[in-house]
Amino acid sequence: MELFSLIILVFAIAIVVMGAKIVPQGQEFTVERLGRYTHTLVPGFHVIIPVIDRLGAKLNMMEQVSDVPSQDVITRDNAMVQVDGVVFFQIIDAAKAAYEITNLDRAILNMTMTNIRTVMGSMDLDELLSQREKINASLLSVVDEAAQNWGIKITRIEIKDITPPQDLVESMARQMKAERDKRATILEASGEREAEILRAEGQKQSQILEAEGEKEASFREAEARERLAEAEANATRMVSDAIAAGDVNAINYFIAQKYTEALKEIGTSNNQKLLMLPMEATSLIGSLAGIADVVKSAADKSSDKS
Repeated sequence: MELFSLIILVFAIAIVVMGAKIVPQGQEFTVERLGRYTHTLVPGFHVIIPVIDRLGAKLNMMEQVSDVPSQDVITRDNAMVQVDGVVFFQIIDAAKAAYEITNLDRAILNMTMTNIRTVMGSMDLDELLSQREKINASLLSVVDEAAQNWGIKITRIEIKDITPPQDLVESMARQMKAERDKRATILEASGEREAEILRAEGQKQSQILEAEGEKEASFREAEARERLAEAEANATRMVSDAIAAGDVNAINYFIAQKYTEALKEIGTSNNQKLLMLPMEATSLIGSLAGIADVVKSAADKSSDKS
């Protein structure tokens, strides 16, 4: 009797142990009763009916990543490139992921590779190389929609490398070099054009300033000649008035002026090496002394008139 009780106790303990299940964080277990799915166990402690219930699929509910192997893709303009990438996905419905698809990882991988060929095959090579974000967005939309039936959420698809053939790479390098040379030539020509414009503008401003300077100089020279002529006219009038009044000093002034001018021309002549001063030249000093008398007389008359 005691042995039977012991057997019953051990069997009861075994049943409890078999029915107690602990689900780790980040995972979910499906439960099958007599081979049919009944419910899903979330992280924590659970008890199932031993023998009748059993655990089905144990699924990782965290976000997962899978590498997309390199494959050849023919673009719309018949250029062949090698493309690889990476896909991020997460299981959001454990039952669908366990029972709607066999070999989930392989299914996601094949579907991603197929859609890469479809999306990138509809684009030109230049568009393929320059619009990677557009390609990623198109792939994410198509693959995520197809994976919803499997309880999968595609969170991100990234194209890692796009490798054109070597001859195409060399052709693109030559094209890029030609384009850079073209831009450099355009910039150089534009710089020379700007320099010519600036030089022409500078010459223009210089000529304007030079013309204004010549104009100002001519104006001042004319003004000086005008004042000199006015002074000579005043002097001539004063001397004429003195001569008319019978002043001998005025006549001596005119003679001395002409005599002085003649001596000046003789002295500044290029052919004249030796100047002989005549004895009569000493009388020039006496003639010049009369200039002061003429000026004084004219000044007295002006004051008397005023």
